[in-house]
Amino acid sequence: MISIKTERLTLLPLDPSMLERWFKFGRNELEVNLELNPNVFQLEAFYENEMRHALEHFWIPMTKKFPFDFMWYTNWEIILTNKSCSIGGIGFAGMPDDQGSTEIGYALDQKYRGFGYAKEAVKGMLDWAFQDSDLKYIRAETPTDNLKSQSVLRENQFHQVGRKTIYCPEAMDVFTWERYR
Repeated sequence: MISIKTERLTLLPLDPSMLERWFKFGRNELEVNLELNPNVFQLEAFYENEMRHALEHFWIPMTKKFPFDFMWYTNWEIILTNKSCSIGGIGFAGMPDDQGSTEIGYALDQKYRGFGYAKEAVKGMLDWAFQDSDLKYIRAETPTDNLKSQSVLRENQFHQVGRKTIYCPEAMDVFTWERYR
């Protein structure tokens, strides 16, 4: 099975069967199946809802639609190697489009923030993704008040390119970011 190893992390892409197990039986069952130590995520409601929505409406259908390239359409578990537990998720919005871009997103359990894990996970994903010669740049969005996530992107050579309001379902101001190869 494919995975990305960094200094302290293992990034593991969930295939359609793993995503279905998560959806039907919950994260605990997914962790058991992956032989991970249990960890109950502490996430803000927005990120919890976004993850649940992505699971049902993007990750499961898109990984089934693109079985050979599912890694571009799924959640990658961020596993803290020394504790053998998942501490978050990271992934892309699909394979590079006609302009050579895709978007990255990530969420980290509150208990594990502030230790550089998000920075390390993003770097691991960038190194993996930029092996694809069709990928020219990666986009990201961060809430304007999420200074830690903005720092993660800056430390991975992303540049803020704009600001906009998204509706999910309430209005939220976000900064837009890009990182070129």
